[in-house]
Amino acid sequence: MTLNSSNTNPLDNDLVSVVIPVYNAEASLRELSHRIESAFESIEQRFEIVFVEDRGPDGSWSIIQQLASEQDDIHGIRLARNYGQHAALLCGIRAAQGSICMTMDDDLQHAPQKIPELLEAFGKSTDVLYIAPASQPHGLARGLASRITKWVLSSGMGAEAAARVSAWRIFRTDLRDAFGDFKGPNVNIDVLLTWGTASFDFVIARHEPRAHGNSGYTVPKLIKHAMNMMTGFSTLPLQFATFIGLALSAVGLLTLLYVVSRVLLDGSAVPGFPFLASVISIFSGAQLFSLGVIGEYIGRIHGRSSGAPTYMVSDD
Repeated sequence: MTLNSSNTNPLDNDLVSVVIPVYNAEASLRELSHRIESAFESIEQRFEIVFVEDRGPDGSWSIIQQLASEQDDIHGIRLARNYGQHAALLCGIRAAQGSICMTMDDDLQHAPQKIPELLEAFGKSTDVLYIAPASQPHGLARGLASRITKWVLSSGMGAEAAARVSAWRIFRTDLRDAFGDFKGPNVNIDVLLTWGTASFDFVIARHEPRAHGNSGYTVPKLIKHAMNMMTGFSTLPLQFATFIGLALSAVGLLTLLYVVSRVLLDGSAVPGFPFLASVISIFSGAQLFSLGVIGEYIGRIHGRSSGAPTYMVSDD
């Protein structure tokens, strides 16, 4: 889908909640809130901003408190400790008062001046609209990790738009009813949205360079995020382990047929130790791999059954 340049308001003046997880963003918060306010005022659209401070090391919470005291349409929430971006998003989405919810990053990469065009595109679109970047400015390693993460997410979501998943998204707030009772230490907003709808779409928009600091998503964190999605919201790893088991069982059967045929045809035996050691290594590796996958799922079950909260609010 492409954006047009008209500046109309298709939402009949519904309240739009802009949910922003905040971590180490002290330098950008004032400018971000000002740009968002200007964008909504240009189309006379009612809005609120919900900042969820995820216990960063800087003075972001003080800035949020100041902004909330100056503007009635700003709401600040501070978590008890650092729970991660998606847990902070879930907290903000549950606190949102608007019928439409928009999530954005705190680093000014998501350009607020595009909000009028995006709301118009959403008004003619589906339940969930992703604003995908025109290009990915990441390095090779992070770009590869990001693509793997999106492939995993696509498998879990079962939607073509998953390939264009972005932290910049617009959706109908009532979708949160589908995951209102969700609890657990591992959360992914995009997967949770699939519990309420199968209607996804995306538009392409320029994402600005990061104005301050560095991204908190490193390659190891992206890999961990992909693992959490695979084992927390999908049975794909179990299916893969089953496939590996079947494939190696076929290899074992072919090996047995080869050994028996050598004995029956020419009376010779296959050389012992190297051959046997190789076969044992293959099958042992497959067993350990399968046990590791099962262990990951058992760990997720333990995390859910332990009653660990997704997040806790310390200040509001």
